[in-house]
Amino acid sequence: MRNVKAARAWLTAGAVAAGSMGVQASTTFQLGEDLSLTPGYAMRYSYTNREDSSANGGHPTDFHLDSGRFMLGASFGKTLKATLSTERVGGRNHFLDAFAQFEFMPEFNIWAGRLVSPSDRANMAGPYYSMGGGYWPGVASRYGWSGGRFVARDDGASVWGTVADGRLGYSVGAFVGRTFGIGALTKEEGKTAGLKTSDSLMYAGRLQYDFWDRAPGYYNIANFLGAKDILSFGAAFRYQDKGVLTTHGIGDYTGYNLDFLMEKRIKDSGTWAWEAAWYDYDTDNVVKSEQGQAYSTGLSFIFEHKLGWGRLQPFLHWQKFEADSHVNTRQCDLGVNYVIDGYNTQVSATFTNTKVSGALASRSDLDTISVALQLQF
Repeated sequence: MRNVKAARAWLTAGAVAAGSMGVQASTTFQLGEDLSLTPGYAMRYSYTNREDSSANGGHPTDFHLDSGRFMLGASFGKTLKATLSTERVGGRNHFLDAFAQFEFMPEFNIWAGRLVSPSDRANMAGPYYSMGGGYWPGVASRYGWSGGRFVARDDGASVWGTVADGRLGYSVGAFVGRTFGIGALTKEEGKTAGLKTSDSLMYAGRLQYDFWDRAPGYYNIANFLGAKDILSFGAAFRYQDKGVLTTHGIGDYTGYNLDFLMEKRIKDSGTWAWEAAWYDYDTDNVVKSEQGQAYSTGLSFIFEHKLGWGRLQPFLHWQKFEADSHVNTRQCDLGVNYVIDGYNTQVSATFTNTKVSGALASRSDLDTISVALQLQF
């Protein structure tokens, strides 16, 4: 019953996987027979210590509000809903999500406005609902910046639904795009720079099939914390004609990925989870530092029995991006979560090693130790 309430009340696109194990619903205010509002708040706060072995190395420490989100879900009857959320960045609040939801039936829905465009499992889950809690595989999952200028969001519309007895999920949409990579320009910036821009849209889509328990919804949960047995395969694509705009060249953008998630409960013990993904990025040789192949995988185990208030979940992540600029980036994360109330209340401790190699000028070896608190209301 708790999951059903969460799916109904939290239509806060960037943070919640609709229809699955979202956050616990906060108070819903009924303003009329067909109108209701559900506010919410989510935050991640961390302490980090870094050691860089490069020439600029050191031991900086930092207390930081990694994320602070205000969210509002509105329901105007059974079919029409809306989502609005903000994110705290650089000391200011920015609109993160703002879109209308026309939800006709499980098999067919339309969302339009600013939202996450269809992409890989990790991006559709986001840092609040990942294996390891707060984990963001940004080395491999580079859709976060190629599909929207601000935290993976983009302006457009997506059609999505779940068919085949709730096992096959699909989403396809058209978006503004043109915000790909470091040094890339938006359409407006390209015009200001005197570039010959195109009016073409970015097209994106995703398919996902669940063999064991079902995990429906537009957004994903990247780890169900022992609540389900999951065997799921996904594939995503995105393409935009002349979608890469820079002052030194214009090219088409193409991205593909395949991803996999398996979670299996072991009676009186806990739940093992394994995830993996492969990516291919093509910028038409315009931005070679963002063109290439990437890989990621992760393992975790969440204990069934509590230790004090919550359950322990040790985890291990590995990811790598092999850029066509001959620069390779690899990251390994080893940590443990203390899961008190699902994704509503967690504390995590993580050791991260990030290595950049292949080009002498950009070599680095960074070790990071972080402790983070995640809360959602």
